[in-house]
Amino acid sequence: MKNFFTIIGGMGTMATESYIHQLNLRTRAHQDQDYYNYTLVNHATVPDRTAYILDNTKPNPLPELIEDFKQYATLGPDFFTLPCNTAHYFYDELAKAVDVPILHMPKETVAEIKKRYPEAKKVGLVATQGTIRDQIYDKEILAAGYDLAKPSPAVQKMTDELIYDDIKEQDVVDGKLFHDLVAQMIQETGCDVVILGCTELSLAQEREPITDLPIVDSQSTLVDRTIEWADKTQKSVRQSG
Repeated sequence: MKNFFTIIGGMGTMATESYIHQLNLRTRAHQDQDYYNYTLVNHATVPDRTAYILDNTKPNPLPELIEDFKQYATLGPDFFTLPCNTAHYFYDELAKAVDVPILHMPKETVAEIKKRYPEAKKVGLVATQGTIRDQIYDKEILAAGYDLAKPSPAVQKMTDELIYDDIKEQDVVDGKLFHDLVAQMIQETGCDVVILGCTELSLAQEREPITDLPIVDSQSTLVDRTIEWADKTQKSVRQSG
């Protein structure tokens, strides 16, 4: 197969499935050959990213992620996507390990704010404790000129419950909990928009969508940028097929 991209997923598996689902739904396709060429790596046994970031004595995900990128780079993809926000803690090391471009989900998500909420000045972030701790979004948000709001312990507890107890453990989305935590984040911090900075929160948005609050969904943004990049690299092949 030529002219394809590679998805390094499985962190977690249901969130990766949501990413693939949205990618295929948004593809402008009228026949089988209109869909994008891609390979999916569902590496579910990658050690937990948040656990390592919070405690470096825990198993380190980086060696396995580097192995994945190196292994699949040999197939010659046009680019990689990594539908896990917390794993972007290792982005620089992964980018150095291969000569293939890697979409940067946090960077693309922050750029999306200017398109959708051009008047926004203060940006809130809800995510895993690992993403909050590793500050990958902080850097992008502040560099873009926004004020940054992080979750209170109460909002973080609600977020962790939704991500780990509900979605990862039971594949269940508590819609009320999801809506409440975003609403409380806005109420407590006065932020103009909230980033859903975890792909499990993106899964919650897919199943129990928030339509009345200002949010930017990181995984949804990654889907859009994936399509844009794929259109550039696969356009000639798709048109001739």
